[in-house]
Amino acid sequence: MAEVHDILRAAIERGGSDVFIVPGSCVRLKVSGEVRPLLDAVLRPDDTKRLIRQVYDLDNRGMDRLLEQGDDDFSFSISGVGRFRCNAYQQRNSLAMVLRVVSLALPDPAQMHIPDEILRLADVKKGLVLVTGPAASGKSTTLACIIDRINTNRRGHIITIEDPIEFIHAHKSSVLSQREVEHDTQSYKTALRAALRQAPDVILLGEMRDFETIQTALTAAETGQLVLSTLHTVGAAKTIDRIIDVFPANQQQQIRVQLSMVLRAVVSQQLLPTVDGGLEPAFEIMLVNSAIQNMIRDGKAHQMDNVIFSGAQEGMRTMDADIYRLYSERRIDRQTALLFASNPEQLKKKLAEG
Repeated sequence: MAEVHDILRAAIERGGSDVFIVPGSCVRLKVSGEVRPLLDAVLRPDDTKRLIRQVYDLDNRGMDRLLEQGDDDFSFSISGVGRFRCNAYQQRNSLAMVLRVVSLALPDPAQMHIPDEILRLADVKKGLVLVTGPAASGKSTTLACIIDRINTNRRGHIITIEDPIEFIHAHKSSVLSQREVEHDTQSYKTALRAALRQAPDVILLGEMRDFETIQTALTAAETGQLVLSTLHTVGAAKTIDRIIDVFPANQQQQIRVQLSMVLRAVVSQQLLPTVDGGLEPAFEIMLVNSAIQNMIRDGKAHQMDNVIFSGAQEGMRTMDADIYRLYSERRIDRQTALLFASNPEQLKKKLAEG
């Protein structure tokens, strides 16, 4: 049976993004969005437990949290191999693990196909900028590129609060403090409150998970910092509704007003399988103007798509327009375009006309 060190080295050599170590299956690797066998041998519960223990030993970490709570999330590095984000969990009375391969080098925006309209969000001085999308859609990569642009061009203090830390940033023009939940701080909420006393200019919050974290993030954005964060939503309208719905009904109108004043942009992204077997992102970009502010304040988020559609000259784009662009450039096929579209019927008509 292979050792975890060898498994992870092989994953990187084959260009994998995720490694699956689950009892009853062989070790599998996700490459370009497809899960494929990495080794032939089927893992028994004792095998997965042994491999998982090796990972914990690499991080000098105890397994108490995993065994007591049923799951655990952390990151670690192996010298000469790479950096990995790990989620270990219990399933069917046995232990399993999924490992995400994290590049030690910061991503290149051009290679990641991140448009300039998104990178220019690094010029925003205060307020709230959200990058949204499903899990494994590249949100952390997009945020890392924005943070690197800020770090290069501005002189200030950037604080990142992550669970776990994925990309390691060097100090450039800015001072950069990176904090990992559980390793360096108890929770997002406590780290965010502490950050407000650490003279920040920019705060990256890995995820707005709950009522208190969202409330503190809005307050931080309101008091003059730039706050960058993520949500697991697709589309600006759903993102607005998700934030509002977290709050009790008697506070929602107040939050609409507050959000309309602090929100600067919402970027939504999805990773689409390409015709050549790769993955490429499609983006929706909403930049908050006076029309968007009024819609947020008046509870009319469902009408924002029209403003985004007509705001191309301001740098906005709809998800379906970007999907249509990828189809027109023959990067994706018709089935993929319709599968990932926000409005498949409308896109189907456009594809037929094209």
